[in-house]
Amino acid sequence: MKEKLELLERRGAEAEQGGGVARLAAQHDKGKLSARERLDVLLDEGSFVELDRFVTHRSSDFGLDGQRIYGDGVVTGYGRIDGRLVYVFSQDFTVFGGSLSEAHAEKICKIMDLAMRNGAPVVGLNDSGGARIQEGVVSLGAYADIFLRNTLASGVIPQISAILGPCAGGAVYSPAITDFIYMVRGTSYMFVTGPNVVKTVTHEDVTMEQLGGADTHAATSGIAHFTHDSELASLQAIRDLFRFIPSNNLDEPPRGSGGDPRDRRDDALLDLVPDNPNKPYDMHEIVRRVVDDGEFYEVQRDFGQNLLCGFAHLGGFSVGVVANQPAVLAGVLDIAASVKGARFIRFCDAFNIPLVTFEDVPGFLPGTAQEHGGIIKHGAKLLFAYCEATVPKLTVITRKAYGGAYDVMSSKHIRGDYNVAWPTAEIAVMGPKGAVEILFRRDIAGADDPQDATDRKILEYRDKFAHPYVAAGRGYLDDIIDPRETRPRLIDALDTLRTKRDRNPSKKHGNIPL
Repeated sequence: MKEKLELLERRGAEAEQGGGVARLAAQHDKGKLSARERLDVLLDEGSFVELDRFVTHRSSDFGLDGQRIYGDGVVTGYGRIDGRLVYVFSQDFTVFGGSLSEAHAEKICKIMDLAMRNGAPVVGLNDSGGARIQEGVVSLGAYADIFLRNTLASGVIPQISAILGPCAGGAVYSPAITDFIYMVRGTSYMFVTGPNVVKTVTHEDVTMEQLGGADTHAATSGIAHFTHDSELASLQAIRDLFRFIPSNNLDEPPRGSGGDPRDRRDDALLDLVPDNPNKPYDMHEIVRRVVDDGEFYEVQRDFGQNLLCGFAHLGGFSVGVVANQPAVLAGVLDIAASVKGARFIRFCDAFNIPLVTFEDVPGFLPGTAQEHGGIIKHGAKLLFAYCEATVPKLTVITRKAYGGAYDVMSSKHIRGDYNVAWPTAEIAVMGPKGAVEILFRRDIAGADDPQDATDRKILEYRDKFAHPYVAAGRGYLDDIIDPRETRPRLIDALDTLRTKRDRNPSKKHGNIPL
């Protein structure tokens, strides 16, 4: 027995060395942690249990110099984040460049199957050169095995991807199906075709960072939900995410500490919305003053900045916050904001997270670029997501709610549960100036002083329509509230909606306008 235990210890040590000391040093020289070091940071101390550590590849040794390294380029298993079970895989770039083989993929598929069976999230730490060439179509088929599991698990368990190195070709589609993607500046890359292929085909000179770096995917493509300056920060941010999301679609979201008084009023809310309806303000300030302890875990901060999305706690309840941002493009809805909001809303609805909407929207962004880019289709995604959602939906109109955007932003007409407005709210088909120019075009043109006539008509329009009382009189708003009361009112509404029962018609699935 002693000899067998010594053999186990030696082979276990081999597995933990990955590709060897030299390759590990090269990994560190790039500012990257090893596969196992990443898991040590991500998981609660001492909680990781490894599975399949003695698996090796089955391919020919063509180009591999006869090497068969334990683990075959990926560390898999399970552990805990704040005491909660999570399944993990961490690709090891020091072993064959982290390339995916049949055995490598089978290890990943096993932990995904276990996660589904046990109702626990999956966190994938991606650092791979792509498919293992020596295995040809077998490695391609292995990728498809993973893609299928990503798709079947979607909306059942949370799936989190961290891109901590290269991720190219077909490999990008697994993270793309998952719920949230984290990237690190300077070391993370995602692209279907690399810079060399791009140059050959399109004659464009582009660097890896420009083509598929963290900031490119955070601000331009919107593929990355979070970017950080280091792996440590990224892995800690993943741990923080689990404070807001449940383990599966049947569980309730985790509660916050509840230390912030539920009845807290905030006088500063009275002065945040400017008297001038055309003057911008930062919606972040309103959100932070309403939620627990001012903490807002923002998602896709650098993409579609005219719409804010993120998680918070409100009276201890985990909530998803969606808010127009008047400080960027006056808070209009455009293609980027619509896609961003729709995706976030559908995640919250899938995982029982109530939605709180702060609304100040002048409408949809006009222009040929938006129309030709498909704003009708993309705007409909946001509408579809709100209509489809059956979780509690709370809406606060802080200022403008114009046109079709009023309908889209969780209005009472699309099953909003609790809809209120501040006294500063303006609810109308369009803004006063545009409405007057259409309705009284001839009167203004024939007036002795057209500007004076326009100004008078604008004042008249404001008195009749640019306030919340017409909507409240119709029951489209449940109340008009003192801004200082926003937090306790929302918390009370969340309390009453804890037992909400709502469902959509029985069907295989809807046909969201993709």
